[in-house]
Amino acid sequence: MNSPLDDTLFDFDLLQRPAGAGAGRGRRATLWLLGLLLMLVVAVVSLVIYLQRFETEEDLRRQTADAQWLEQGARFHFRRLEDDLQVLAHRTRESPEGEAGFPLSAVNAGLLLREPGVVQAQGWLPAQPNAQADRPIARQLLADAADPVNAEMLAVMQDVASGLRKPAYAGPMRAVGQSGQGDEAVVVWLAVPLFDEGRFSGSYLARLSLWRAVDAFVPLWFKDQHEIRLLDELQRTSAGVRDERNRQAALDLPGTDLALQVRTTTADAPTVPRTFFLVAVVCLLGMLGALYALRLDFLKRQRVERALQAQVALRSAMENAATIGLRAWDRKGRILYVNRAFCRMVGFEPDELLGRSAPMPYWPAHQAAELDLLHRDAIAQGTEEAGIEVQFQHKAGHLVDVLIHEAPLNTADGRPLGWMSSVLDISERKRAERSAVRQQQRLEASGRLVAMGEVASTLAHELNQPLGALSGFANGLLNRLRQGRLSDAELIGVVERMGQLSAKAGRIIQRVSAFARRREMSRQPLELGAFVRRVIEPLQRQRPSVFQFVLPTQPLWIEGDALLLEHALLNLVSNAEHWAAQGSRPPRVRVGVARAITADQAVELTVDDSGPGVPSDQRDQVFNAFFSAKDGGMGMGLAICRSVVEAHHGHIDVGASAELGGASFRLSLPRLPDAVATGNGAPPSGPGTLPWSDLPGR
Repeated sequence: MNSPLDDTLFDFDLLQRPAGAGAGRGRRATLWLLGLLLMLVVAVVSLVIYLQRFETEEDLRRQTADAQWLEQGARFHFRRLEDDLQVLAHRTRESPEGEAGFPLSAVNAGLLLREPGVVQAQGWLPAQPNAQADRPIARQLLADAADPVNAEMLAVMQDVASGLRKPAYAGPMRAVGQSGQGDEAVVVWLAVPLFDEGRFSGSYLARLSLWRAVDAFVPLWFKDQHEIRLLDELQRTSAGVRDERNRQAALDLPGTDLALQVRTTTADAPTVPRTFFLVAVVCLLGMLGALYALRLDFLKRQRVERALQAQVALRSAMENAATIGLRAWDRKGRILYVNRAFCRMVGFEPDELLGRSAPMPYWPAHQAAELDLLHRDAIAQGTEEAGIEVQFQHKAGHLVDVLIHEAPLNTADGRPLGWMSSVLDISERKRAERSAVRQQQRLEASGRLVAMGEVASTLAHELNQPLGALSGFANGLLNRLRQGRLSDAELIGVVERMGQLSAKAGRIIQRVSAFARRREMSRQPLELGAFVRRVIEPLQRQRPSVFQFVLPTQPLWIEGDALLLEHALLNLVSNAEHWAAQGSRPPRVRVGVARAITADQAVELTVDDSGPGVPSDQRDQVFNAFFSAKDGGMGMGLAICRSVVEAHHGHIDVGASAELGGASFRLSLPRLPDAVATGNGAPPSGPGTLPWSDLPGR
């Protein structure tokens, strides 16, 4: 059968050695072996040199990629911070109460605005000079401008922001009275201008700790593998001169010339090149041994030929069994060869494809023009290392996503013949990517439903006690009225108690609503011993054999929200009373208050019971939302306690009670000095916030 591909036939026959005499044949074989041995030595040395160069280039490439990744992350987070401050500028200006009337919680802030310590100061600075004096941000700006260099940078920042109408930076700030500063003290200013109908209205300013910002957006795994330093303009130049292996990621902050120096601290030697080197050495030694065996016994030619035929058959079988499609074409774009995997991929037989030129039968009709351009480009220069992703159309009509890599196809004498293509079917991967996107959308929708459920669960859990008590009082009052055994004095007491419970339920609803809106807590000094006595004494009077408390002789003051702390304490006491009744000993619950042993400025509140205790494998889970060991429990009580304690800058844990034998819950809260608690010249305490993100399950 004549091939239509070319007039020249390529015949890949076995090389024939010329016949020779016996003595000359032995000498020639010896010379061949010596030459091959020399080639082996040269090849091994060349492979060693190549391996060293490859590892060095691979290390440099990885460092460059790490620096580029870090640079992109820095740009993203700082651009997000500029957008957040733009929103704050608009809303702060529109708020009738200024900065105090607009809570930061109303902004869907990015990472740098949320992370504590990154934004050291912020505020709106109007364009009118007479409206700037009473603003804290103006005073902070003047404090930094005390240094002449700082003043010049800050002036340039404000001019750029108002003149170019885009955010501008200034820094790094020099500490007043000092000539240098470390990475931890690098501070820059950011000005986000605001224009109203083309007129400059003012700027929203923020004083940023640059190192805190870098520490916030760089993930922990990246820090474990890299050493990161902040460089200014002079340090960037000197660092590049000292060591060309350092990689720098520019922060791209207009008005500054700062960069991050990235150095890889872990050395992962590539195993593939070394494995290739070992395999190559083994193969070369095997080839030398094979030739030496041929020299010893030329009579084994037939057996060697049969082995060679077996190897050819094996390679052919492996080629046909491969899942990667192989395709060869000449420089004119005609198909020279396809394997079985490629034929299965497109649904055509080899004789339907060999000799075909563009347009190919497996090109989709609506993509023919685009594929023709890619085809011409691949014939001219091949493909990049990443390959190209295109779509083929199966003979049955469905589309197949493929990834194509091209390699030069040359003849034995180095003459370029065309290109060899490897075609990988990536249809499953593409479908998986599209499925992942749809799954992420469903997860986001589920997250919103979970948040609504958490609010409902919290309200149900917190309102259960006051509503139950109201129901009991109402039933008792109704029974006494029907029996005519209720005096006016008793009626007044019951109604007052019902009013108190109703007010308490209203406060609970207000508090949960404040959680969802990130409003401020009502924090005030509390004497913890008196607070515990007020909460526990009514329970002790009802069940004196169960409840007891141990209070200190000296007052211990804290600052907190009494309603929240009462909810948390009642939740813990109710939980302890429930499990104390489940134990083998008489039920006992003890509440204690004392100074914390491990910290002088902390107060410890303990709730112990005589129940079965908390198993060690559940101690890490009892504070999780919706986890409950009670029959029919919602799993919200201890989770709410943890949220309340953490909102007061404390922590809670659980262990075993040494005296009662059951569980021991320990609350550690910051202690308020007596001078501050009694108001002897202490500054007013600022409001704390308990955001919705601190609620259980968030």
